[in-house]
Formats: sequence, structure tokens, C-alpha cells
Amino acid sequence: MSGNDPFARMPEVPSFTVTSTTVADGARWPAEQMNAGVPGGKDVSPQLSWSGAPDGTKSYAVTVLDTDAATGSGFWHWAVADIPVTVTDLPEGAGDETGSGIPEGAFQLPNDKRDARFMGSAPRPGDGLHHYVIAVHALDVEKIGIPADATPAYFGWAGIPHLLGRAALIATAEIPA
Repeated sequence: MSGNDPFARMPEVPSFTVTSTTVADGARWPAEQMNAGVPGGKDVSPQLSWSGAPDGTKSYAVTVLDTDAATGSGFWHWAVADIPVTVTDLPEGAGDETGSGIPEGAFQLPNDKRDARFMGSAPRPGDGLHHYVIAVHALDVEKIGIPADATPAYFGWAGIPHLLGRAALIATAEIPA
């Protein structure tokens, strides 16, 4: 975890496993996962697979947070809620503007740009190395019961009482000055 651990003040929960064919834990985002405003960037969400969630899991959520964004609160790049318990992977590109790869019943929350889609990495040039926490949250409810236009931060607050476990990996990005 980076120096800005987004889970530091959250309840401790069991961990499970998340992997990606797009990015390895601790590795740099590939060009396609960068923001469209960055050379080579295409705003393509990463492929994710998870396993080993705790007993009692009834749904999942996925979040991507840049903990090093100079905002005072990080920058939410993606959030997907109400993923059915029978789904244990998302294909690369699932988080496009139509949610073409999001499972039925799930929905994308608006990122910090207020777009309900995956927004690729775009640290400011010379801002140093940014850490992107890609997390899968196991929940004890089928539906989190928040509005589709809620923020990812609100999802986090509403999800705490329902959180059974968490799987996370970290991608990084840096744009030289």
C-alpha cells in the first residue's frame, strides 16, 4: 500500500485474491489504461479476476482510487456496485461509457470527473509516482441501496457496515516533467 492507505481508517476485514491480466501488482499501468489525454491513453478499464471471498458474500464492488492525487482526498477513477456474487471477473474494457462489460444488475458510479465510466490515469507531469488502489469489496448484501449518481466515497461510507472482505492490488503511473 502507498503512504496514503485508503483502508487505514476502515474496519479490518479478511483479504482474498484479485489478479489482472492487464497489470501486475506494483507495476505501471499499460498505455491503454492511461487517460485519453495522455499519449497512447485510451481510458480502458483493466481486466480483473477474484477468488476466495469470505462466506456470506452476496455481492461485490470494484473501485479504483489514485491515493496520490493532489486533491486532499485522492481521485476516484472507477467504481462499480452491485456485482452479483456469481460474477468473479470483469473483462478489460468493461468500464466504457456504456458499461458494455458490466454484469446485469451492476452499475458504474460517477468517477471524480462525474462520468459513470473508467477514467484512465493522468497524473500531472512532474507530480511523481502515483499509486492506484484497485480493490474488490465483498459485501453481505445483494444490493448496496445507493443512488446510481452517488459518489464512490459515499459508496465507501454506505458499504462499511456490509463489508466482509477486500482484495486489492496497486498499479502505478508517472508522467515526467
